[in-house]
Amino acid sequence: MIVKSKTFVTAMMLLASACNVAKVNGTFPSEKTTSKAMLSALKWQEAHPIFEKNTRDWTNGAYYMGVTRAHKATQRQEYFDALLEIGRKNNWQMGERFYHADDLPIGNVYLYLNALGVREADIKPTGAMIQKHLYEPHEWREGTAGKEQVILWWWCDALFMAPPLIARYSRLTGNNKNLEEMYKYYLQTYNLLYDKEEKLFARDTRFVWTGIASDRKEVNGKKIFWARGNGWVLAGLALLLDDLPMNNVHRPFYENLFKDMSAKIAGLQQEDGMWHTSLLAPESFPHGESSGTGFFTFAMAWGINHNLLDAAIYKPVVQKAWKALLDCQQKNGQVGWVQNIGADPQPSDAGSWQNFGTGAFLMAGSEIMMMK
Repeated sequence: MIVKSKTFVTAMMLLASACNVAKVNGTFPSEKTTSKAMLSALKWQEAHPIFEKNTRDWTNGAYYMGVTRAHKATQRQEYFDALLEIGRKNNWQMGERFYHADDLPIGNVYLYLNALGVREADIKPTGAMIQKHLYEPHEWREGTAGKEQVILWWWCDALFMAPPLIARYSRLTGNNKNLEEMYKYYLQTYNLLYDKEEKLFARDTRFVWTGIASDRKEVNGKKIFWARGNGWVLAGLALLLDDLPMNNVHRPFYENLFKDMSAKIAGLQQEDGMWHTSLLAPESFPHGESSGTGFFTFAMAWGINHNLLDAAIYKPVVQKAWKALLDCQQKNGQVGWVQNIGADPQPSDAGSWQNFGTGAFLMAGSEIMMMK
């Protein structure tokens, strides 16, 4: 059981400062304020790169997804230059593990630049990686007894890492065959990890509720649902739907899931405008977490902009969240309050950061800039 002492909780409450001051006055910060904050975040992050393994890993894939969205919204040269630099640095190559969704998202940079007419942006390695990922034999595809890898996308984060890239590649090339395979594997993850009662995704099978006495509960007795994990899913759905054909037979499934999750998550927003790392037990870590909040903000703003979510209901949620995210940014551009790399709810603080947290911040800001 995840248990926090009163001393720990009190200490964490004292830490929660910058992200607990957001107020809502019915309007968004000015476009100039949002644009300046986004550019400041980019410049800080470019000066502080994180290469856990290499420049093609999932952290960079998520970060540069934010950069692509920021360029789409603003058309500023600084974002374009950052994308072109990482593409050239990677020589337009993908990660090494064809079976692992984490090694796919960097390909979104190459597809985006190619669609802009950048001739050197070679998308052949991305296409080859997608083919291997979806069709080449591997034990994850069949499932490994006694291990977490019971399906191809066995952890909910994978729904951000792989499906948006597959949908974008299909749109760019006109090859819709891969969309059927994508739906097949998406449905496997949905059936394995989606809690239809709570309308949230478990991070992986460690947190799947069986109704039997389990130590995988929060101290308040509720199921454990990780904010960033569900942020990966909801943001991934928005990205997927952005490129999925309107007449795709499976589009209603994705849209309904997006709306159901949005309704649940909106209701879990805290008074400070943030979402805490443990969605059903916010008291476990009583402070906001900016990467999950950034992904939720992006997704709901996208839903409003694409008429999937009622603006009268969700716009106040997004306004409150974006103001809180701006309060999580330091004067030098660093986006703080990002939970470190992990797979379950953990604490963060004003100085904790990761590049994917910056990516979530850029994604949120970019969609807000496109709001009417």
